[in-house]
Amino acid sequence: MKEKTELLQIIAGKNRGLLATEADRLAILVAIENLEKLNPNPLALAASSLLEGDWRLLYTTSKGLLGLDRFPAFKIGQIYQSIRTKNSKIYNIAEILGIPYLEAIVSVCATFSPVTETRVDVKFERSIIGLQKLINYQSPSQFIDLIEQEKSFPPLDFSIANREQRGWLEITYLDQDLRIGRGNEGSVFVLTKC
Repeated sequence: MKEKTELLQIIAGKNRGLLATEADRLAILVAIENLEKLNPNPLALAASSLLEGDWRLLYTTSKGLLGLDRFPAFKIGQIYQSIRTKNSKIYNIAEILGIPYLEAIVSVCATFSPVTETRVDVKFERSIIGLQKLINYQSPSQFIDLIEQEKSFPPLDFSIANREQRGWLEITYLDQDLRIGRGNEGSVFVLTKC
């Protein structure tokens, strides 16, 4: 599909949005809108087999995610969003790279509930921050398996349910290997299936 190829080409080399200029962001938004018009699965939540799995972030406008790169001596590695439709869970995982042996992981676990056929409300429940080696991080799937076994991770593993952290996510495009979503803070997310 021409529009999908154009979007992937325009976001290539933008380091998930960190290197995008204002002109780049505007061109990317136009390319996203063009692809959204051709969504092969307009009832995204009914396509649970497509949603299920681990997704790697290709591009975002989220200041929260892009802000993870502001710490000196550390850089954002891969960022994943893993969806487990059977238990209505979303896991956001950011790999933080830096000084050898001090690579870290920042993860937020949430539950989701459908609002429409394309939108879910998201309630954030748990945050985990730690050194990859200390928590034995190997991959998103392996890490989620440990989380689902209710394992505790040092040094920072805490509940955020009491803070009523909520949001929503609208899935505006979904195919076999690409997903586009829009969040409650006006952010756009382009992800590829792992």
